[in-house]
Amino acid sequence: MSGKKIRWGILSTANIGMEKVTPGIQKSAHSAVMAIASRDLGKAQAAAATLGIPKAYGSYEELFADPEIDAIYNCLPNHLHVPMTVAAAKAGKHVLCEKPIGLSAADAEALRQCPADRIVLEAFMVRFHPQWRRVREIMASGELGEVRAINAVFTYFNADPANVRNQADIGGGGIMDIGCYPITAARYLFEAEPKRVVSLVERDANFGTDRLASVLADFGGGRQLSFVCSTQTTPHQRVQVLGSKAKLEVIIPFNAPPDTPTAITIDSGVAIDGSLSRREILPAADQYTEQAEAFALAVLGEKPLPWGIEDAIASMKVIDAVFASEKSGGWAVV
Repeated sequence: MSGKKIRWGILSTANIGMEKVTPGIQKSAHSAVMAIASRDLGKAQAAAATLGIPKAYGSYEELFADPEIDAIYNCLPNHLHVPMTVAAAKAGKHVLCEKPIGLSAADAEALRQCPADRIVLEAFMVRFHPQWRRVREIMASGELGEVRAINAVFTYFNADPANVRNQADIGGGGIMDIGCYPITAARYLFEAEPKRVVSLVERDANFGTDRLASVLADFGGGRQLSFVCSTQTTPHQRVQVLGSKAKLEVIIPFNAPPDTPTAITIDSGVAIDGSLSRREILPAADQYTEQAEAFALAVLGEKPLPWGIEDAIASMKVIDAVFASEKSGGWAVV
């Protein structure tokens, strides 16, 4: 395997980048974080000092123009994902962009303007965690029997009006922020796209954002996804995969800790309380590092990624259908 490293530039000093993704990239064997940009040079310089990044820029355009940068990590607010990703790609950079990739499928379709030889990946880090690969292996083994349903919950409490997640005009709300994870989980595990969805959505009277949503997605062939997401209930997350022979549960499916093992349980239903379930422990893994390493290897031509722009557009089509169902009160075709 090549000993080369790709050189990263970080777009924005957002918390997700500062606290999780950039440190994860820095641990990738084939990555080196060389620059960070903000529209406020002082913020960029402070972030660079904190994370030990050599260069700081006071504009995004300066970062894009740096010939020593191979790839950009875009963690700007949702409404800037598409335009800044397209700009970076046209400047010759590969781009890892935070989720959701855009504000709608129509917005995301603009990513097709990116040069064909530039890699663009939506940053669903969960797909790179070993526990997700293990779930798919167990499903393929037949231990669960015929997998018929995936049930998920992802919630937290955040009522800060200044937080971007509570600003409707720039893509805030629970469905965009965390509802996209159960959608991605089901698409990943079923290895298929849903055909239609129906949703029940409750919005914050002040923010206008969706703060509680229940969604049912029909994947065809008797396969269903159901999930609840909320930005104003107690923090919780779980994923259950229900088969004709057994049930599998991912204990911490989305925010798996980087430094402690994770657990999956498989329960055949012999004891209704789950006390006889089998428990698998997977070694600790930083899913942000795993994501960065996979991205770097793809850029280096070592191993292509299974996901790209079209996958990101497909994900946005499901989110669009969730909102269309909210408005119509009935099923929406994806």
